[in-house]
Amino acid sequence: MMPDLFSLDSRHVSGMVAGVDEVGRGPLAGDVVTAAVILDPDKPIAGLNDSKKLTALRRESLAVQIKEDALCWSIARASVEEIDTLNILQASLLAMHRAVQLLDPQPTYVLVDGNHLPRWPYASEPVIKGDARVPAIAAASILAKVQRDAELTALDELYPGYGFARHKGYPTAAHLQALDKLGVTVVHRKSYAPVKKLLAASRPE
Repeated sequence: MMPDLFSLDSRHVSGMVAGVDEVGRGPLAGDVVTAAVILDPDKPIAGLNDSKKLTALRRESLAVQIKEDALCWSIARASVEEIDTLNILQASLLAMHRAVQLLDPQPTYVLVDGNHLPRWPYASEPVIKGDARVPAIAAASILAKVQRDAELTALDELYPGYGFARHKGYPTAAHLQALDKLGVTVVHRKSYAPVKKLLAASRPE
């Protein structure tokens, strides 16, 4: 059982409840990826938890089971360009909206990890630390994490030397050193301070 399990008031909420989460707000590179999941109450999935608290192998195993046993699931994103244009919070909310729109059937209620909600027509509420408290949000966090990690591993082959497969775009010392040595790529978020600073320094006076 998940710790501090969140519970809905069944007097007000019934039907299909979706969980939504995002991965990739902190990295300097790559899209922000979101997932939405409606679990099947007749097919409970053991071991669901915040994706950050699971090993990569366990996440990948659970992702396969979620895709097989959930009533429906979807993965969406906001691009690097959208992040730079909108800011990361608004881009994340946009990606969440896209993920829920892709669900078939559509949910009657949506639980979103964190303390912000997208502007949308769905009955919904935010849940602080929802990825550790709500099974459907945990499932979404796992799908999003597995998807984004795979994408950053693929970027490692396209942009060798940056270490994307290791740090997944996060601002580690190795990533910052690679940026300083190799320069900014098209997959880097130009609105993020370390990248923005490098770009400013490289402009001619």
